Amino acid sequence: MKSFGLKNQNFDIESLGITKPNTFWNLSPSALIEKTILKEQGKMTNSGALAIDTGTFTGRSPKDRFIVIDGITEDKVDWGTTNLSITPENFDKLEKKVINHLNSCEEVYVRDAWACANTNYRLSVRVINEHPWQNLFVHNMFLRPDTKDINSFEHDWVVYAAPGCKADPEKDGTRQENFACINFTKKTIIIGGTAYTGEIKKGIFSALNFLLPTNHGVFPMHCSANVGKKGDTALFFGLSGTGKTTLSTDPDRKLIGDDEHGWSKGSVFNFEGGCYAKTIHLSESREPQIYKAIKFGALLENVGFKDEDNRVVDFDFDGKTQNTRVSYPIYHIDDIVFNSRGDIPENIFFLTCDAFGVLPPIAKLTNEQAMEYFLLGYTAKIAGTEAGINEPQATFSACFGLPFLPLHPTEYAKLLGEKLAKGNNTNNKKINVWLINTGWSGGSYGAGSRMELVFTRSMVQAALTGKLDQVPFIQDPHFGLSIPTSCPDVPNALLNPRDTWPNEQAYDEKAKHLKDLFAENFKKYESFKPATAN
Repeated sequence: MKSFGLKNQNFDIESLGITKPNTFWNLSPSALIEKTILKEQGKMTNSGALAIDTGTFTGRSPKDRFIVIDGITEDKVDWGTTNLSITPENFDKLEKKVINHLNSCEEVYVRDAWACANTNYRLSVRVINEHPWQNLFVHNMFLRPDTKDINSFEHDWVVYAAPGCKADPEKDGTRQENFACINFTKKTIIIGGTAYTGEIKKGIFSALNFLLPTNHGVFPMHCSANVGKKGDTALFFGLSGTGKTTLSTDPDRKLIGDDEHGWSKGSVFNFEGGCYAKTIHLSESREPQIYKAIKFGALLENVGFKDEDNRVVDFDFDGKTQNTRVSYPIYHIDDIVFNSRGDIPENIFFLTCDAFGVLPPIAKLTNEQAMEYFLLGYTAKIAGTEAGINEPQATFSACFGLPFLPLHPTEYAKLLGEKLAKGNNTNNKKINVWLINTGWSGGSYGAGSRMELVFTRSMVQAALTGKLDQVPFIQDPHFGLSIPTSCPDVPNALLNPRDTWPNEQAYDEKAKHLKDLFAENFKKYESFKPATAN
């Protein structure tokens, strides 16, 4: 066994069970890309990005994510279909199996990284990967210590990611061969049987979603964040496909981060050091900053090629998955906040892609409505995105991130309520909360048309600059939402969804249908009382 690369010379990798393979520490992106290509595990694209195939799994597997049930978690975790338990004994067996598998490899790749840009809450994470391109993903997605910090790096948590290690469900207490398990007592995450890189970042995100509220009273959020020229922070919550990354990547504002943040007493801070964006139907004209970020050092997952010989990527290719992705370090974006922190937000946007076509393209929420929509976490899947979906289907993910919430959703909603009740203590202003529908207008999917991105951007811009404070609002009769009667650079006819439908009765029927779905889904939270006032 030999070690290569930059590491803390006082740390012994054998203490983590790695005794046989050659160990490559904190390699540069160039070295990791070179190794990936030499192993024939990836291809260089014409933009300089590395393209790889994650194998069987092209997304997370929520039903195969487990948390060890022990003295720390037993009475705090919201056990059920979201948070599945595994015994300490079964975790130990799986951990040993993962370590044995890694020891059977010729090489492993270790990266020292941080999570949380606010040093008061920072986690030091040591990640051990089976494949070099996994390690490139970790380099891209987490905060990167400099040489001095690596020389003295000591980890709080360790992550083992071994795609080639498969569980035996009967013996190991798993559902199938793949698994992702979090152990808060051992501060260890083990991932096996899947090469989907998102499991690594979401494992740490899930751990922070437990640790930050429980130990520090910090509100962890599945959202993107940016800052305007006047220092005003904005948050964008939304499920996949609603435009979270697209809308937060704004040439007129600096990006804090695109996916995961914490909200402490005095600031908002990024958990990560990179972005993990969907690339399906990506175009330079619609999303120029993301498109430009796909260059040397970026990692493309499961994409196809228009021209295989010249490695020209086909961003419309969905032959393997709709969930094609790219990871890149945040410095690939031109305008970023270099310390990855911002002040208390002045505006919060809840994004939904309403395929029923009944929600307004923009509405202002009361604090009480904000709590309700936060707990609903609504968007809609459209026909063709998944097998068996032939018409729009409502999807609810509490707090816009249910699969990553170890605590009960109302615990996070309470934190949001407390933040809204306090307002912005920087300028003593009320925090504005907006609902943005990036979905359909003039009818449901198949009849109406999707809202133009240019109009959505104009509405967000009007909210951020306070221009909507100067216009009258009307109340939607079905959902009680406040809709502006005008908005700069947006046709007035688009603002009230009922007016865009050719048949108003058909609109009313569809709106009632969605309202009933909201009511049914919210029953589980009926006892929740928001800790905020308007």
